[in-house]
Amino acid sequence: MKRTKLVVFYIHRIYKNLLRFFRWVIFSVITGTVVGAFSIAFVFAFEWCTDMRVKFPWLLYLLPVAGCIIVSLYSIFNYKNDKGTNLVLSTIHSKAEIPFKMAPLIFISTLLTHLCGGSAGREGAALQLGGSIGNTLGRVFKFDEKDKHVVVMCGMSAAFAVMFGTPVAAIVFSMEVVSVGVMYYAALVPCVFAATIAFEMSQFLDIHRHTYAIIRAPQLDAVNGIEIVLLSLLCALISVLFCVMLHGLGDFYRDKFKNPYIRIIFSAALIIGINSLLNTTDYMGTGFDVINHAVNGYVVPYAFLVKMVLTALTLEAGFKGGEIVPSFFIGATFGCLFGHIIGLSPSLCAAVGMISVFCGVTNCPITSIIIAYELFGPGQIAYLVIGVSVSYLMSGYYGLYHDQTIVYSKYKTEYINKRTKG
Repeated sequence: MKRTKLVVFYIHRIYKNLLRFFRWVIFSVITGTVVGAFSIAFVFAFEWCTDMRVKFPWLLYLLPVAGCIIVSLYSIFNYKNDKGTNLVLSTIHSKAEIPFKMAPLIFISTLLTHLCGGSAGREGAALQLGGSIGNTLGRVFKFDEKDKHVVVMCGMSAAFAVMFGTPVAAIVFSMEVVSVGVMYYAALVPCVFAATIAFEMSQFLDIHRHTYAIIRAPQLDAVNGIEIVLLSLLCALISVLFCVMLHGLGDFYRDKFKNPYIRIIFSAALIIGINSLLNTTDYMGTGFDVINHAVNGYVVPYAFLVKMVLTALTLEAGFKGGEIVPSFFIGATFGCLFGHIIGLSPSLCAAVGMISVFCGVTNCPITSIIIAYELFGPGQIAYLVIGVSVSYLMSGYYGLYHDQTIVYSKYKTEYINKRTKG
């Protein structure tokens, strides 16, 4: 009798687990398909905007107009206090809802920002787009509150996979970025299926993947190791400076320019002036071309500083985009410069700088290691892992996202549960 009850118990448990599995697989397939389709459409539209900006440089002078349109759109839809990617993290923390109207708003606003020469990434739009669509699908399927958090991460993974072409990093990032020190493993299955489907859709439609080859990297030895540690320490400092600059300028703008139209016009004028003074388009948009040059060993010495300033002016004024690709730009150009100065492979140093600054601003070491592997391959992974580990530790509790929580200390096995600084 006991054996029969035990068999029934295990059969029932297996049945429930199978139901959960198929439920999440079906939902993640739908999410991956829907978010993947939106993200692919966004990439094609984004590339068209970039081509138009290159073809018609005078579009830069329409940046104030684009800014006023963005402010008007958010005002019309009664969404004046936009928290950007922070809202996605807040939703997973059960403190907010992502309305579906965020998806078209961030879609249009990011395209306008890049069309007219704003200095920003595109992944902020991806995370908000994926989170908004995922959250909406969760409501349609009547998921409970806790499952909705998984749904949002599922959408984030799908969008990230399309934008970066790094599906494994996309899976881990959405589970790691919310709470530092805790991984949301409950989201593993849906994130894996959603990210994989969205990524395969993007590859079927020939969405370009950004991968890089490190040139002339020496064998790792004590001297090179010390030099890489020094670079990683400096990258941690750069990541802290970038976070402080972003949040500090945002606070200054909100204090001194209460009117969002004046704020965005003033910042647009500064962006136009700096780009005109430098007489280059290198700092407009994402700057992937500059990242490529840095990994190939060529860099303008002050490039990382200019990108920091222009990205802060763009995003904190109210233009839309993302901070992650700019962090790649800043890290790659600073690392390349460091390599030229000390005589270590500038290409290798650009790669280490790129991944180290990314880790410093996102506080996501596992994602950083995986994205390093997916972008640069296994050849010099030891250097990159050193960079990630040092930058993660030394960047402290600073971060891009105010709603990111440091659950466990970076320095000891201690529960602290505090927000990132910036």
